[in-house]
Amino acid sequence: MSRTLELTRQLISRPSVTPDDKGCQDLLIRQLEPLGFKPEKMRFGEGVDAVDNLWLRKGNKAPLFCFAGHTDVVPTGPVENWDSDPFEATERNGKLYGRGTADMKGSIAAFTVACERFVQDYPDHKGSIAYLITSDEEGPAVNGTVKVVETLEARAEKIDWCLVGEPSSTHKVGDVIKNGRRGSLGCELSIIGKQGHVAYPHLARNPIHLAAPFLAELTATEWDQGNDFFPPTTFQISNINAGTGATNVIPGELKLVCNFRFSTEVTPQELKNKVIELLEKHQLDYQINWNLSGMPFLTAAGELVSAAVSAIKTITGQDSELSTSGGTSDGRFIAPTGAQVLELGPTNATIHQVNECVGIDELDTLEKIYYQILVELLA
Repeated sequence: MSRTLELTRQLISRPSVTPDDKGCQDLLIRQLEPLGFKPEKMRFGEGVDAVDNLWLRKGNKAPLFCFAGHTDVVPTGPVENWDSDPFEATERNGKLYGRGTADMKGSIAAFTVACERFVQDYPDHKGSIAYLITSDEEGPAVNGTVKVVETLEARAEKIDWCLVGEPSSTHKVGDVIKNGRRGSLGCELSIIGKQGHVAYPHLARNPIHLAAPFLAELTATEWDQGNDFFPPTTFQISNINAGTGATNVIPGELKLVCNFRFSTEVTPQELKNKVIELLEKHQLDYQINWNLSGMPFLTAAGELVSAAVSAIKTITGQDSELSTSGGTSDGRFIAPTGAQVLELGPTNATIHQVNECVGIDELDTLEKIYYQILVELLA
């Protein structure tokens, strides 16, 4: 059993469903403290909202290379639908099954083994190495990485290069590197009408009927055309609800939950203004609440991109595709500090699914790539 596989199995055995860390971070401290990493536990929030975070750093010189990741996982769903215990790592047909194998305990294990090897091989390496680990990436993400970054910024502790271990790969490890992410703007929208009897529509105002022309125009709007790095901004309605459940009652309110995934071609304020403009155009009575959960970020070029592309070519022989597709990640909190940020991890075909798994050989390949990146930047 490889060292990376062994450590992944140990992490999987801890049922760290958001926001519970279940001792994963203590395990990392035990692995890395003997190598000269100084641990700093950061706990933010209170009660059920409390989140455990960990900042581990070796060295105090620039440049600072940081591995970032999360020990929390999403719920398993019905355990009876799994072919094996989701918190007991199980090997079948060359794959390791368990919740978090791909997202992202396998990456954390590969980080750690790569770091152990690098420090042993290059005890006098340049700069510093750090870990930023949270147990609140899969949840609200309000007491996790964002708070750690605020703490680091307040004491002028700057990350130069950050590698996030999110599962970025599509078919083979390293075929895709995420060098940015779109922004995410959500809204909760209520269209106000007047409840009444369906037989007397002139005495009521049906918010569904009133909103229909507005929604048709809203969903047909082209927000931008994207650019060389980002696809066009998209808009989706993810929830819509109205009515009392009775067939003879006109509802008094229509509630919608919507989301924009936006490029760098448009600002959140521009998106908000356009939605308000359409609401006013259709003379709707409305209430709206916005939630900006992340701005777009991009690492178009630089030492980190070059090192990652080179390392993947060295270890696997393949060329990598740079991409900004997919959802958000904690990289959105780190990039605004000026750090170069990339996401590089295992294949993502089974993340958040029943029977989540990762190829066992992927873990060792990933460890070798991480090691080579450290060599390229700090040896």
